[in-house]
Amino acid sequence: MSDIRISALKNVKRIVIKIGSRVLASTGSGLNSRRIKRIAREIVELHQKGFEIVIVSSGAVVAGMKELGLTKKPREIPLKQAAASIGQSKLIQMYERMFREFDIKVAQILLTRDDIADRKRFLNSRNTLLTLLSYKVVPVINENDTVAVDEIKFGDNDLLSGLVTNVVDADLLIILSDIDGLFTANPTLNKEAVLIPIVEEIDRHIEEIAGGSTTIEGTGGMTSKVEAAKRVSEYGIPTIIMNGNVPGLLRRVLDGYETGTLFLPKKSRLTSRKHWIAHALPTNGRLILDSGAMDALLKRGKSLLPSGITSIVGEFEAGDAVTCEDDAGKVFAKGLTNYNSKELKRIKGNKTSEIVAILGYKDYDEVIHRDNMVIVNSK
Repeated sequence: MSDIRISALKNVKRIVIKIGSRVLASTGSGLNSRRIKRIAREIVELHQKGFEIVIVSSGAVVAGMKELGLTKKPREIPLKQAAASIGQSKLIQMYERMFREFDIKVAQILLTRDDIADRKRFLNSRNTLLTLLSYKVVPVINENDTVAVDEIKFGDNDLLSGLVTNVVDADLLIILSDIDGLFTANPTLNKEAVLIPIVEEIDRHIEEIAGGSTTIEGTGGMTSKVEAAKRVSEYGIPTIIMNGNVPGLLRRVLDGYETGTLFLPKKSRLTSRKHWIAHALPTNGRLILDSGAMDALLKRGKSLLPSGITSIVGEFEAGDAVTCEDDAGKVFAKGLTNYNSKELKRIKGNKTSEIVAILGYKDYDEVIHRDNMVIVNSK
């Protein structure tokens, strides 16, 4: 056992478990019912110990591929959506059947990025999920591939699971993959690669050694898993990436055993709202700031005023998320703007006291209030 692991996991109660396609599927033959049943049994054991479990499950497209007679994952969105629409019902039916044996109910939740990006829908999703948990129901969440298009896709369920930890205010994210965790190099290509048991900080080096994946069942490789862990760490939540194909590991991991790779959370966590701003909202514009404004935001914790803006890029409305960048294009903050792009082009570089004279009105002193801003890169 590891003291660091025991300390990181000692107060865990609510867990998001992401199950990847390569765990759920058998190559070329759809869903692996035997493996799903075994994972369900292990989740039931956690459930019976008092843990609240939320499942983020891939596998709908893979299940639909078998029904359509496809041997390769479809690239065309209509065909992928057709496979998902067929496969999703089979996927949830299998979960229902597996958990019914243990007298546990499951609920299907399908999400798109819009459901997370819209604050009202975000809160509605949270209320629904928390209500299900209060009734001892296990929610099974998947991306709504049947309606999602490129503009609203999460990209893969690793990133979706990271966002769900914020939605349900989880204490831990577990990503079940077909690999033991993060290695020092790609273990399929380098026999000297060794497993990294604990990652204290996800820095550039860790991001560089995270490899990709090319199997037909999955869309997310180690890169997306590490990115999900990085986002979750900012919310003060640890992540464990582990092998879902090995029986018994899920039971042992919460006892502190050296299983998979544990990514420790950052000590200073973002609030739920700021995490939502940083990671759930699409960026609709860019604000280029001078050095004085950068210093005020990064070093003195101030709000952004129009005087520090040198240029505006893109078209956006008040309330949209925009990035704050230096003159070289490096992003260091993101926030919700109080003014639209047309208004900002008129008041940029001017003092707050001059806004009324320029626009004929002044709704806010600040372009972005500090409470609606997240520093995303202070280095």
